[in-house]
Amino acid sequence: MIKFIYVTTFIFSIVFFPIAKISANESQSRFFYSGNGKMSIRSAHTGVSFNGVYRNADGTYRENAIRQINKTFGADNNSPQETISIRFIEFLNYLKDKFTGKTITIVSGYRSPAHNTSLRENGALAGKASLHQYGMAADIQMAGVSSQKLWEYVRELGFGGAGYYHGKNVHLDVGPARWWDEKTSKVGTDIADDNKVIMLTTDRDIYLHGETIILNFARMTAWPIGVEPEFRLEKVESTDHPLPHPPPSRGRVRSIFPSPLVGAGQGEGCRIYNDIPSMQNFKLQIPQDQPAGRYRILATFCDKKWEAMPDEITTNEFIIHHRDT
Repeated sequence: MIKFIYVTTFIFSIVFFPIAKISANESQSRFFYSGNGKMSIRSAHTGVSFNGVYRNADGTYRENAIRQINKTFGADNNSPQETISIRFIEFLNYLKDKFTGKTITIVSGYRSPAHNTSLRENGALAGKASLHQYGMAADIQMAGVSSQKLWEYVRELGFGGAGYYHGKNVHLDVGPARWWDEKTSKVGTDIADDNKVIMLTTDRDIYLHGETIILNFARMTAWPIGVEPEFRLEKVESTDHPLPHPPPSRGRVRSIFPSPLVGAGQGEGCRIYNDIPSMQNFKLQIPQDQPAGRYRILATFCDKKWEAMPDEITTNEFIIHHRDT
């Protein structure tokens, strides 16, 4: 049985999307922001490129295409943790279609934690909790579009991160909505120390009943990290509003997932993790009878070592649709 806990709180939400029945075989994208499934990207440094279709008509992804995209970003396909977020690929595709439909150049794509640390130690603008380490960010150039124009558009969109230093490149990511330039960048400060900005993401934005949600933690900066094995499904009570800036949603109904967390851990109680790979690919199954609606998943930390670290965090908002079969 699913337990319900009723709470009232204030959480600011950026984007709302309608809820409707969809077919299990429907070809629509499972992301709020996505393009036509065709991409043209190239690496500024290696010459590796991809130009073609990466998403099939039924919404599935072409494995060889995704592998080539990963390679273009500088990710190692032989390392499970070195993959580019599908949400980020779709977001770039959305931006490409919105503007020119031309080639995107990857100036800085995937960075291993070791490489990211090396960049910081040598004075580069590489954040300690950089989303480049999770395949969720890149510094890019888009043919036919100024970096300032792209930066300003993402700022107004209110989705993801956008950084611009008045050069040819613009930083984009699919983390929390925020923006900065050379005057407001907080790289080099303690903003990310002690897991202050740790986050949790879902692998999709739209799910059907009975499907599996894959969760990934990101922006970790201190170890070890303890996580309670029971995650909570939090229903977002709100009405639809036009984009891009609806008022904050209010009110929540929290329900407990009946199935246990699947992932690496230690013991039945607080589970302790010591590196990025161990905090990836947690799997939770959506109950078949879960009401359709807008949700977030809440994770609670335990055995905390740092006072500044939050007690709990929630994922991005996502939608559970009716399965119309």
